[in-house]
Amino acid sequence: QVQLVESGGGLVQAGGSLRLSCAGSGRTFSRYAMAWFRQAPGKEREFVAAISRSGGSTDYADSVKGRFTISRDNGQNTVNLQMNSLKPEDTAVYYCAVRDSPYVWAGPRPLKNYDYWGQGTQVTVSS
Repeated sequence: QVQLVESGGGLVQAGGSLRLSCAGSGRTFSRYAMAWFRQAPGKEREFVAAISRSGGSTDYADSVKGRFTISRDNGQNTVNLQMNSLKPEDTAVYYCAVRDSPYVWAGPRPLKNYDYWGQGTQVTVSS
């Protein structure tokens, strides 16, 4: 059974930093691209960042480019999201997800390309 567990969320002032982690089990994650999405109250879940199985390719939403960094440690089955220069509009529940097919990188942004999700971790940025 595939499980993803996020951690690291919390309350931070604007301009601050947080580091989210996602620990996976039940799958050979080194074969799969992984991603972070977020969902703010009253809004649809949106793509934040994705990383290829090796970590050699990454993709970021325009809204976080230059402020967020995604990374992974295949030995530990973890994917991380370093978030700097946080803004109030970054407030959301953040979810990690694993790609539905191994060895695929194309199309990292659509939600439908991910088949397992974590339970989410709340990030709140105060102004």
